[in-house]
Amino acid sequence: MLPELDLLDRIIPIAREAGTIVMRIYGTEFEVGGKRDASPVTEADRHAEALILAALARIKPASRIVSEEASCAETIPAIEEERFWLVDPLDGTREFIDRNGEFTVNIALVERGTPVLGVVLAPASGRLFAGAAGAGAFVEDESGRRMTIACRRVPTAGLTVVSSRSHGDVEALNAYLAGRVVASCVTAGSSLKFCLVAGGEAALYPRFGRTMEWDTAAGHAILRAAGGRVTDLNGAELRYGKPDFANPHFVATGRQD
Repeated sequence: MLPELDLLDRIIPIAREAGTIVMRIYGTEFEVGGKRDASPVTEADRHAEALILAALARIKPASRIVSEEASCAETIPAIEEERFWLVDPLDGTREFIDRNGEFTVNIALVERGTPVLGVVLAPASGRLFAGAAGAGAFVEDESGRRMTIACRRVPTAGLTVVSSRSHGDVEALNAYLAGRVVASCVTAGSSLKFCLVAGGEAALYPRFGRTMEWDTAAGHAILRAAGGRVTDLNGAELRYGKPDFANPHFVATGRQD
């Protein structure tokens, strides 16, 4: 077995266990608090993060872990290591609060600024997406059955574009799409947008709002493994481990050939 697949097989149970915690709280009358940046946070974020951090601390090759909730509560740490984990224990907290099911657990491994391994679990559906550099990408159902996924060529009918359900900038999106042949536009929450492109269900995901590296790293890794790219508006691949961990505006795309 490839080392990347072996590592994925160690990360997937961690994501699923975190997902179990998230869904247990999802079924209750949970309280919603606020972070320092005024974005919402729930006990599901905190409990899932605690489990993931403890589990990852026992796994090599990377010892440094950067996680959304810890970083929002404290000063964001400077990264000097070549390899580190990026974790968002509950991406799509607004989707969680709205109870629409489109929230995810995200775990990514970054190497020299590039996300090389990623796991995205949608706890409400039980679907899990995973991918690693050189090992491809797949989707796994609740029973553990896996199916390989890959980006597709753009159909002659035009692009299927996916955009954010909760953080969309319609004016910027329309300006970007002007002159392109668009067959349909769909919305989705959290990092599921990357997974739609990775699985060939969409061809383009432009994002013109604020995101942080933990929001995108796992989905980016899966999309890379499936044959896609995530670039800034100048065409440069997104990099990770920046001092403020903030992303520029970006575009996630499937196959370009």
